[in-house]
Amino acid sequence: MTSASFTLTEEERDLLPSEEDVRSYVENGWYLSKKLLTDDEVDTLVAASERFYAGHRDRRLPGRPEKLAYWEPGDGDVQRHNDYIHYESDEIAAILRKPIIGAVAARLAETAEVRIFQSTLIYKPPIAAEPSNIVPWHFDRHYWQSCTSERMLTAFIPMHDCTEELGTITMVTGSHTWKEIGGGDNTTRHFAEREKSELEELLRENAAYNQAEIQKVPMLIPKGHMSFHHCRIYHGSGPNRGDRPRRAISLHLQDGENRYRSFHRSDGSLVVYNHDGLVRRDAAGLPDYADPEFCPVLWR
Repeated sequence: MTSASFTLTEEERDLLPSEEDVRSYVENGWYLSKKLLTDDEVDTLVAASERFYAGHRDRRLPGRPEKLAYWEPGDGDVQRHNDYIHYESDEIAAILRKPIIGAVAARLAETAEVRIFQSTLIYKPPIAAEPSNIVPWHFDRHYWQSCTSERMLTAFIPMHDCTEELGTITMVTGSHTWKEIGGGDNTTRHFAEREKSELEELLRENAAYNQAEIQKVPMLIPKGHMSFHHCRIYHGSGPNRGDRPRRAISLHLQDGENRYRSFHRSDGSLVVYNHDGLVRRDAAGLPDYADPEFCPVLWR
């Protein structure tokens, strides 16, 4: 993209977080935006996601990472996650790359450049008792141990008014400032494959260790608005008790300074992210998290 692509209209500049908003984000770990997408853009996301579920792809990943989240029709009426939606759907990518989204993220992260790190299309069916609809407490940094940055963040982009009834994303306010018990091995990685009670207990233990109160704040997000959250904040979501699916995209974002790092668990095994087998290599032969094909710049 050219420098001319990273511009905002006067109306869009009014949508940026204020200094007070940034201070609140630093303190609480989350931010609710103003209306960044038009109703037509949101409706386009819905229509494009339906085409995607019906089989349309503008391109496919050149390989299939081992831990890829990728719902297919044969998986049934469970919660759907499809990674790399910004790579496989041009129509969705065009909206996710709207400059105002990157500009808001840059203001919150206090960085000059924001790139996509990952994106996931999510569909939570309106089945209150469906176990996969419940997302246990976790935080994103545990998945990004191969990253150098502590300023990464996520935009949660619903495709409708998002309420508690529909199982909206919920934050544990201020938990991004907590120190962790147990270090790098005691993580919330692969939360969907673990006992929810185990992750509930991990949250309680970390709160107690930090002498902190667990304050759960559901994000009530009107259509066209979105929430942003820090990479270290605990978050999750409850069941969909509504009469329609909860549709959203999790847009994971990295600051321009983020780079790959070699990170090993205590048993000596190397932490590998899905990108590591897909992105180009840098001059040192390491995965390049600035690869424009998979990690395009949103704002500079």
